[in-house]
Amino acid sequence: MGILEIKGVNKRFGGLKALDDVNLSIAENTTHAIIGPNGAGKSTLLNVLVGKLIPDSGSVTFDGQSILGRQPHEINQMGISRVFQTPEIFGDLSVFENVMIPCFAKRDGAFRMHAYESIFAEKAIQQQAEEILADVNMLEKRHMIASSLSRGDKRRLEMAMCLVQNPRLLLLDEPTAGMARADTQNTIALLKEIREKRSITMAIIEHDMNVVFSLAERITVLAQGTPLVEDTPDNIKGHPKVREAYLGEAQV
Repeated sequence: MGILEIKGVNKRFGGLKALDDVNLSIAENTTHAIIGPNGAGKSTLLNVLVGKLIPDSGSVTFDGQSILGRQPHEINQMGISRVFQTPEIFGDLSVFENVMIPCFAKRDGAFRMHAYESIFAEKAIQQQAEEILADVNMLEKRHMIASSLSRGDKRRLEMAMCLVQNPRLLLLDEPTAGMARADTQNTIALLKEIREKRSITMAIIEHDMNVVFSLAERITVLAQGTPLVEDTPDNIKGHPKVREAYLGEAQV
């Protein structure tokens, strides 16, 4: 049994069946990519996993516990963190402040603005924030305002904000979207470093096949809301069903 188990999940939007009997198991301490053409259901599935959508039927369990019906912050407290397509950071705050806020929220279950000043007097939280920033090579930029960072550094900061919460499962929604090639390669290297240093499971939704084949140990291909095939990267590359899903039957 995987750390994340998705069984018989269906989701409709009116006449559109976005997810059609999805069954997926993600093993602990692996990197599992979920790919597919536009409209395959990837974003819908991700929103189910983080509590933004409730499926019409089926079950989703994390480490044996159902996540269905839970609020996003409750799912986060269970040990699931999400990295968004566009980095979700506090642009007006410093890099250091950005990391301390989720550190405080993880400890107390929520972040309260009236407690904002008090968190910076807590040495343990400061030390934890500095250690995480060092892990993502951002410690020297801790005093910079977040909005002034490059796209790649904003991604590193968002990673730090997730990692400081000690997640067991990290959901990455197109982590290299909009990046230049150099930033993409740096992000791939960062994710590899995180996997080596931490016992963390990663599920990646990504269109860039270079990213997918550089990181994933298992790949699930979605097409029209249902899993088409799951296999190793080497077997996925030339799979005829995958080529058909992306290119169309006539071109295959």
